[in-house]
Amino acid sequence: MSYLPQVVRARHIGEFIISTRFDDGTEKYIDISQWFKGPVFEPLKDRKFFKKFFIEAGTLAWPNGVDIAPEALYAARESTKKRHNKRMERTRKTRRSS
Repeated sequence: MSYLPQVVRARHIGEFIISTRFDDGTEKYIDISQWFKGPVFEPLKDRKFFKKFFIEAGTLAWPNGVDIAPEALYAARESTKKRHNKRMERTRKTRRSS
């Protein structure tokens, strides 16, 4: 049997990006808007509604019944926002050690 990731923590970062932590310690900034296809996702385009996400059965879910499979979240590419933040952290560390 293969590993089935579980979301254990999530917080809104900005726009449609959620910082997500999985049970194996993996952390990702995921842009959820990549799944905004079809009428069931229309309510999530409203940022107030989008922010009402919660963790249910190890994945992200919303009050209208939408959820995204945890393995899809785990396999998703990280948002460019996190990659930018990682570069900024490396730059700060480099400057401090100079």
